[in-house]
Amino acid sequence: MDQEKATKKMNIPFLDLKRQYETIATEVDHALKAVIAKTAFAGGPFVASFEEHFAKYCETDYAIGCNSGTSALHLAMLALGIGAGDEVILPANTFVATAWGVSYVNATPVFVDCDDYWNIDPAAIEAKITDKTKAIVGVHLYGQPFDVDAVSAIAKKHNLFLLEDAAQAHGARYKGTRVGGFGEMACFSFYPGKNLGAYGEGGGISTNNAAYRDHIFSLRNHGSQQRYYHDEVGFNMRMDGFQGAILEAKLKHLDAWNDRRRAVAKAYSEGITNAAVALPKLQSFAESVFHLYVVTVADKNDFIEYLKAEGISTGQHYPVPCHLQKAYADLNYQRGDFPKSEFLADHCVSLPIFAELTTEEVSYIVAKINQYQPKV
Repeated sequence: MDQEKATKKMNIPFLDLKRQYETIATEVDHALKAVIAKTAFAGGPFVASFEEHFAKYCETDYAIGCNSGTSALHLAMLALGIGAGDEVILPANTFVATAWGVSYVNATPVFVDCDDYWNIDPAAIEAKITDKTKAIVGVHLYGQPFDVDAVSAIAKKHNLFLLEDAAQAHGARYKGTRVGGFGEMACFSFYPGKNLGAYGEGGGISTNNAAYRDHIFSLRNHGSQQRYYHDEVGFNMRMDGFQGAILEAKLKHLDAWNDRRRAVAKAYSEGITNAAVALPKLQSFAESVFHLYVVTVADKNDFIEYLKAEGISTGQHYPVPCHLQKAYADLNYQRGDFPKSEFLADHCVSLPIFAELTTEEVSYIVAKINQYQPKV
């Protein structure tokens, strides 16, 4: 591609779900009509079919659909029996919903810092373990798996549950195996912008444990295994039929979409040479699905405004780490407690990355980033 085409101004969104729909419109429309024909709107056969296929995809025995990734985290905590007086260790650098699951069962989230790959730092975990600790949550952040073996070894040593937050990692692999079956359970989000996204809210849990599966089936359905008989206080957290049908239709394309995301990420990693822009570090054991491609710069606001002026939209994931959120002020964390998480929050910028980005758009983004000159 010549320099003139690479520098002619374009308008590039951070994410464009309409482009994706246009590539699979016939399949999606057929799936929606099938749900309507059966009037299977709340749970039902389309959700069950997606659960079966998603479990196979995750290389696990079971998958359970629910109404959001946040609910998946909540239900997983309940199925593990975690409650008031318990503590759960998790990274400060994650979307806050990871911590909500802990708080919803009246347990206490105990935060730790991230490593140089922005995932939970195994070296920071043991110092936080007390006699109240019941579980560790590792997040496969931005689509890159955390160091599962290291964290799992700590969990086993201290007889703790391990839960995977795989909300951003559909299809990612750790040492050749898909995420989703390493811990007691893994929680997924199918929020529309995810690598595998619904057309509305949606979430799911994968596991190899039949008891957990059965318990979550009940919990998501008003604590009921048989209609109108309620064994415990439950919730209305079923996945709806439309989302199950859409997700199954889209699941067939997920590997190809992830491959394209990797190609975009490779183009960024090989093409961006501006020393003012620090690229993400990638673990040799991980096969990321690049839900996000996050860089760091000295002045993120200046960088964001520069790209905006060039027609390039960006995101920020996440500008405030969990331990500094107002919602958790009562835990008495202070700035400086987790320097790496705080650095990332202060300096991170997410570049456009989705399967339908064109080669020309990627080249334009790379060219404009290489032309960026920080003010300081």
